[in-house]
Amino acid sequence: MNVLIIGSGGREHAFAMQLRKSSACDHLFILPGNAGTAVLGTNVALNPNDFDALGNFCLQNTIELLIVGPEDPLVNGLRDYFEATTALKNIAFVGPDKTGAQMEGSKDWSKIFMQKHGIPTAAYRTFTSENLQEGIAYLQNHSLPIVLKADGLAAGKGVLICQTQEEAIHELQLMINEKKFGSASTKVVVEEFLKGIELSVFVLCDGKNYLILPSAKDYKRIGEADAGLNTGGMGAISPLPFADAAYIQKVEERIIKPTIDGLQKDQINYIGFIFIGLMNVNGEPFVIEYNSRMGDPETEVVLPRIQNDFVELMMATAKGNLDKVQLEIDPRTAATIMLVSQGYPEAYEKGKVMTGMENVKDSILFHAGTKLGENGELLSNGGRVMAVTSFGNSIAEAIATCNKNAALVQFENKYYRRDIGFEFL
Repeated sequence: MNVLIIGSGGREHAFAMQLRKSSACDHLFILPGNAGTAVLGTNVALNPNDFDALGNFCLQNTIELLIVGPEDPLVNGLRDYFEATTALKNIAFVGPDKTGAQMEGSKDWSKIFMQKHGIPTAAYRTFTSENLQEGIAYLQNHSLPIVLKADGLAAGKGVLICQTQEEAIHELQLMINEKKFGSASTKVVVEEFLKGIELSVFVLCDGKNYLILPSAKDYKRIGEADAGLNTGGMGAISPLPFADAAYIQKVEERIIKPTIDGLQKDQINYIGFIFIGLMNVNGEPFVIEYNSRMGDPETEVVLPRIQNDFVELMMATAKGNLDKVQLEIDPRTAATIMLVSQGYPEAYEKGKVMTGMENVKDSILFHAGTKLGENGELLSNGGRVMAVTSFGNSIAEAIATCNKNAALVQFENKYYRRDIGFEFL
């Protein structure tokens, strides 16, 4: 069959690699893709949010399976567009509709959902320009630290942890009055700070049935030992030492089942991935956030561990047949280290020539921000450039292989964290 992936990052390269392993995948298209996906299929130079052009492309190329990687097209209603278009509605589509994507598209929406369905999460209040003074008064008496979250999509950068009431008040005013995160922060969720270890649990849902995918931990901070600014993710490990079968069962009973039941009670036909960001507080799981897609770079450690035929898995999701699927998971540890451009997540340069990939052994290279130059050379094309993923019988072994190979890939002003998984080593 002909398959289309929407997206251009390491997540989509990982999807492409998994799909290419299946004999059912005849032609693979990636829109818009990157230099890595170009090796596995055909990159398509279209805007994922141009729904008319996207729909026409699907018809012209007889697309039978469509997988949406990033959140933007989902929040903007791509699934709704396909379902409302007679010629497109029978394409197998992995990704929720506009309402379901509000789990990620609005922090306030997701908090109301969690409260309504009894899902454990941090206490919160939501503020806008209309009740800003009330928000300032609320912050003056709030325990420290204080978490501020832009309500809308902010490319993974709309969360601030403030250490003083003064800082929190200043940032709240910047977010609402000065639109620090654009329209995403016209509404701001103020949360209590939960102290613990973060982890991500991924669920594949077909509207009624679900499968729990491998858990992972993402490292957001730019600096080693989790210092500095938040990024889109500097590395990840899967699985986590404490997230054993008993812990995941606790997550399933307290969070996953109420989430799936809540979606059904609210008549939301959710088909696709649910990313549940958790905080493990003294062995108890609390939801920090939902995302309506797979995480990045967690995908680069979760997908390589899935041994099922990926086309079959995606079709079962789209067609409501996940109850007939038994997941096959590689028991080894997977780790990934993200190579980034110096200056990221702030200003950085693109277009740096990349070399040394042919020297890498025992690791998988997932292209995140890359493109091909006019003479066929590989160039950096983003803040996060490439993920180096390795397997091992322990976190230490997997990370050692990642570090060895991360050093071999060369481009000007390359930076990466060498301490991914540090708290477990």
